[in-house]
Amino acid sequence: MDWTDQEILDLRLCDLGVTLRGTWIEPLVEKLHHELARRGLRLRPHVWLSNEWFSPDGVPGIAVPFYLAHPRLMQLERRQMFQVEGGTQDACMRILRHEAGHAFDTAYRLRRKSKWRRVFGRSSRAYPHTYRPKAESRNHVLHLDWWYAQSHPCEDFAETFAVWLKPGSRWRTHYQGWPVLKKLEYVQELAEETATYPPPVRSKAHIEPSRGMKRTLRTHYRSRRARYGVDLPDFFDHQLHKIFAPGKAATSETASAFLRRVAKDLRRRVVSVTGTHPYTVDQFLAEMVSRCRRLKLRRSRSERHVKLEAAILLAAQVLGYVNGGGHHVAL
Repeated sequence: MDWTDQEILDLRLCDLGVTLRGTWIEPLVEKLHHELARRGLRLRPHVWLSNEWFSPDGVPGIAVPFYLAHPRLMQLERRQMFQVEGGTQDACMRILRHEAGHAFDTAYRLRRKSKWRRVFGRSSRAYPHTYRPKAESRNHVLHLDWWYAQSHPCEDFAETFAVWLKPGSRWRTHYQGWPVLKKLEYVQELAEETATYPPPVRSKAHIEPSRGMKRTLRTHYRSRRARYGVDLPDFFDHQLHKIFAPGKAATSETASAFLRRVAKDLRRRVVSVTGTHPYTVDQFLAEMVSRCRRLKLRRSRSERHVKLEAAILLAAQVLGYVNGGGHHVAL
């Protein structure tokens, strides 16, 4: 696909001609099915390409975003949205396990069970546009970014399922003493119960397949940026320009490379000062790296001074968010 971004943006999604067959996603789907089999589950979610990640109500399958089917489309996705959701094998497996949780819920109509509602809450609760997670909460697992389990009961179940499913997760040990352990044990109970009969819901439908979407990629990305406020997170930009310098100074390393190199020390400092969970700090540190890359910033001063200022900025953003921020829900 030796085309410019502008030429690709003028294409319709249905004209991209991409499929999952032969891509790097195909063996990951097989891996997911193997993990489900090892847990004794009969569910084998079918997978198709769409415009984003989701598992639809009524269909125990998983839609994968079209851009993952071709490296040139992944490159375009990064330029348009500043990130590629599920763009590495580890990140893709995390999301596949999460979506498999939704598929499991759908296949066995689990949300209709009274105990499911007692444990996770009512699935009929409206999805919020944003949510304010409690970083210190031990009532939810930590799996996808931004404490996603706290956004809605259905996401809580899918996240809990993903943690339970992952091989070697040692969830009993990791969450020992946390109230969320009861949720994980309930997922184990559901797995043992449903292992005795096939899924009542077996639809193999492809909902909103990309091959049937006639809008152009330009329209697609304009809509997504409006939906998620992209603008994407620019709350670091002003401060980052003070710490780093734009441009291509030949003698200095990029700001994103610098932050990745000192990430362990930054995390330790900020956790010590703020008392927040390392997971919380990592969310903002990843955002800093992403913004520095996008802004093409470089380190032009001594490492000691820059590291101190970066730690102060990171701590301030972490505390500001925890004390009253909000995060968009990715539906």
